[in-house]
Amino acid sequence: MTETAPAVDTTGSERSRRSWREFVSSSGIDTRLLGMVVALAVIWIGFNALSGGKFITSRNLWNLSVQSVSIGIMATGMVFIIVTRNIDLSVGSLLGFLGYTMALVQTDGRISVLGLNLTIDSLKDNPWYTWIIALAVGLILGALVGLLQGSLVAYVGVPAFIVTLGGYLAWRGLIFRTGGKQGQTLAPLDETFRYLGGAPERSLGDWKTWIVAGLVCAGIVSSIVMARRRRQRHDLVVRSLSMDVGFAIAGCVAVVVGIWLVAVKYASPTTGEPVGIAYPVLILIGVTLMMTYLARRRRFGRYIFAYGGNPEAAELGGIN
Repeated sequence: MTETAPAVDTTGSERSRRSWREFVSSSGIDTRLLGMVVALAVIWIGFNALSGGKFITSRNLWNLSVQSVSIGIMATGMVFIIVTRNIDLSVGSLLGFLGYTMALVQTDGRISVLGLNLTIDSLKDNPWYTWIIALAVGLILGALVGLLQGSLVAYVGVPAFIVTLGGYLAWRGLIFRTGGKQGQTLAPLDETFRYLGGAPERSLGDWKTWIVAGLVCAGIVSSIVMARRRRQRHDLVVRSLSMDVGFAIAGCVAVVVGIWLVAVKYASPTTGEPVGIAYPVLILIGVTLMMTYLARRRRFGRYIFAYGGNPEAAELGGIN
């Protein structure tokens, strides 16, 4: 006598998987971005468990947000380089060299680059415009270095790996060459310039931070509304109104909770008042928005993605 095992009903699980795929497809969620967010959340939870609950704290997250600004700003530019099938190994060394140069302008009132020793006597008294000159020197010098390395790659035909590897060694070597063999701190820096470095005493504070949160929420809602109208105008598939409302509410809630946890809940060690968002984080947000607009809304960004996808087709299409 044989017994037959009862059939396993798999229709329920298949139906749930199908409904999830349909939801993701209809909502327009970027599954790759969602996967990275989930992976980041898992890593944070793991670090928090290993540190005994010290990782996911307002103080640590605030410090991480400030310390990640320089890397985040560099990453926005590196996206364009990587999309065009190139690489830049010198970006870290160049950042250190430019930082050293700007600090030298503020402390000694001189510019020391490639044997050039230009002394600006008026800066020795630390006037109010010292930080402006320091920033201008850093931006101009960085643009010239980028122009030099980019020209070698684009017009001379030297591979980006070779050019930027040389830059990696050269700019780091210049720091040791002009700074001497003994490491030392260059101080004091201009008070206004120090706002760019971020410190609990040099942040937005409580109410200004909530104004920024309101502006971010307004930007989220307006972007969803404009995207919906744009798709309707071109007769494309539009998400349901309830789904758009849900995404707007979820985005605003995430912004409010995140800012409260990271910036407002963290009290200053000296004053005890809420610290708020640091100025470098605002700079990162502004640079990210500008680069996103350049990549998605301007012809320059379209050309970059076209060249990265197929250089031969882009050249035949008239892209220089």
